[in-house]
Amino acid sequence: MLAAIRSLVEMESPTLDAARTTALAECLAPQFADAGAAVQLQPGPNGLSLLARIGADSTSAKPVMLLGHLDTVWPVGALQRMPFRIENERAYGPGIFDMKSGIVLMLEALRALNELQLPVRSAVKILLTCDEESGSPSSRALVESEARGCASVFVLEPSLPGGGAKTQRKGMANYDLTIHGIEAHAGLEPEKGASAILELARQIQTLHSLNDYANGVTVNVGVVKGGSGRNVVAGVAQAEVDVRFWTMEQGARVMRQIETMQPVLAGTRLELSGGLDRPPLERTRELAALYEHTRQLAAELGFELAEGAAGGGSDGNFTAALNIPTLDGLGVAGAGAHAAHEHILIDDLPRRAALLVRLLTG
Repeated sequence: MLAAIRSLVEMESPTLDAARTTALAECLAPQFADAGAAVQLQPGPNGLSLLARIGADSTSAKPVMLLGHLDTVWPVGALQRMPFRIENERAYGPGIFDMKSGIVLMLEALRALNELQLPVRSAVKILLTCDEESGSPSSRALVESEARGCASVFVLEPSLPGGGAKTQRKGMANYDLTIHGIEAHAGLEPEKGASAILELARQIQTLHSLNDYANGVTVNVGVVKGGSGRNVVAGVAQAEVDVRFWTMEQGARVMRQIETMQPVLAGTRLELSGGLDRPPLERTRELAALYEHTRQLAAELGFELAEGAAGGGSDGNFTAALNIPTLDGLGVAGAGAHAAHEHILIDDLPRRAALLVRLLTG
């Protein structure tokens, strides 16, 4: 498994780099086929996604889905700065935790099913998308279409600190706010202008006032730009806004507040684009039951599988929004997703693969 993980880590696959994510999909396709799966490569503008199936489609039981992604946040060349290495029972490398080790878990589980001739309880779909780290702009529709009709979804994204599964994920909305003002000479006749930058500053205060940290609602203005020169009253200013929330009720409320903002300064105009990016993954009764079943299987294998919540999103947010019980964070224990110390715990590999086999057969 470590050798397989190393080979994937050393195939750099930056998100939105269609050539490299496609190369990874084409490398993995025969490996999934050798493990007994029927494989299709699904084309898209950001690269190929990989769809594989095992089990009889004629069974009356609804299929289950294993969900993950091929892309990483790391640019080409990151491997030179942080090469694959093993140190203190940990394996390091760009994308190893998020989530190339999760891909190997899927392969290992399929190989075990095939070699040991273990019957699955229902058909299984495996979907690896090409652009999850960029918000799945070209693969969301594929995720949703393949997930419809599934009984459950298991997401092999990184686990929580300590190895826990994720039974909640925040929803996300993204906005681009543009302020249109009136340009004027800052020294000769500034009174004839209307500063887009000043208006943006006031709107930023309004946006940040919507934060409700106690209840998990966050609004962050992360990028600002504007103006054309120090001696010009700014005619245009822009901001990029990130919004996160635990429930769709919270999301609808804060998005409505943002989308109804009005200008404060006379002569300025607001232009807002964007909206909901990922709905939240909420802890429903059905998801709680799926987690409890998985926790019991883990206990039978000799380890404790905790649960918790994560502020980031995944493709599991989309399947959960379809009312499909979606258990996330079933990847290998480790830490450092998107960070230079990204790593997995080697000892966790076999038991995670065994748990996945139990989920597909039990």
